Amino acid sequence: MESSRVLVIEDHVLVREALVRALEQLDMVCQADQAGTASEAMRLVDAGQAYALVLVDLMLPDMSGFSLLSVLAQRYPRTPVVVVSALSDEASVRRALKAGAAGFISKALSSGELIRAIECVLRGELVTPALDQTGQVTPARAGRRRSIESLSAQHGLTTAQTRVMELMLEGRTNREIAELLGLAEGTVKVHCSAILRALGVSNRAQALVVLARQGLRA
Repeated sequence: MESSRVLVIEDHVLVREALVRALEQLDMVCQADQAGTASEAMRLVDAGQAYALVLVDLMLPDMSGFSLLSVLAQRYPRTPVVVVSALSDEASVRRALKAGAAGFISKALSSGELIRAIECVLRGELVTPALDQTGQVTPARAGRRRSIESLSAQHGLTTAQTRVMELMLEGRTNREIAELLGLAEGTVKVHCSAILRALGVSNRAQALVVLARQGLRA
């Protein structure tokens, strides 16, 4: 069985080891590299190791996790980076998504929920945060018969464009997408245009038809 390599970036040793133990319980073979600082993590990534997933805490000793997200998104746009953090307020979630995170997992989740969320990402599915009325994160996963991530890779879409396409599929307007991802509405329009070009269509309705034919529906 082919294994997936995951990088865990967390400065607290006990938490980092707990995440590694969670990875060992996945239904797939997974090898974990560990980093306690942003600089250590970048040395591993820049060395050329291909990671199927990067898990990162927002509170790191040498660099803000938000800043690290931006660096990873710019240098390695094909590598999904998911935040695993105790900061689960709405502002932190949206800021993380704006910085380039492909998803957000709260440390308040049970170990079982954490494992299922990681499995979703490693299967190529999206793990996106949903906010309840208190502004806290609740797990919401987009399970599809065919992976949106695989389709995005096929069409050369970036991580940001993939997140926008997922919300388009849910019927979200540009304004709603902008609010959910913490982006300017003009930026969302640019992403939407890129998605339409990649799919070879001229409007959203046609895009939804193409996605439906790929087995992707709201």
